[in-house]
Amino acid sequence: MKKILSLAILLFATFLFLNCGGTTDPNVVSCEAYGDTPTAAYKRLYDAVKSKDTAAIKTEMTTTSIEFASGISAKNNTPLEKVFENGFTGTTFAPTLPEMRDERVNCNMGALEVWHAKDQKWEDLPFIIEDGKWKLAIGDLFKGSFKSPGKGLAIKEAEAANIARGNVAPVNANANTNRMPLVNKTNASNK
Repeated sequence: MKKILSLAILLFATFLFLNCGGTTDPNVVSCEAYGDTPTAAYKRLYDAVKSKDTAAIKTEMTTTSIEFASGISAKNNTPLEKVFENGFTGTTFAPTLPEMRDERVNCNMGALEVWHAKDQKWEDLPFIIEDGKWKLAIGDLFKGSFKSPGKGLAIKEAEAANIARGNVAPVNANANTNRMPLVNKTNASNK
């Protein structure tokens, strides 16, 4: 019995090791950033934006985000440095490091809420572990390869406020309300 239990534990540990970064296969995504966090990644990005160092800004972006920036640059005929100047987030325009909260992580996907002073709202920024550290994943978000680690605190607070007011979420908030109403042809032709 002890041998079976030991074997089961060993198999489980091997499974975790192979699925969360313990492999040298470049196609397997690592679940560890070895002490790095999305919060630390945002601070590095903020510092790079403030120093106007495009190369440093790019090191804080995922490969997909850099490709996304190149596409924007080509499409808009804008210098790449201009595309990177705010690090894809208006929160970096703050004169001092903005308030951060609600860091959420699920394996190699993470998110962090950062206060956007100009818009007076929390901006939920996506991060992915790439090359062993957390990087801003705006391009991955637009591409659809970013999987949210869960609802942010701002969303939860808004939902709780709506419930407290007795508001119920609409069935389809994204429905096109500008379309023509359906007309009952039988009644319409009789008039």
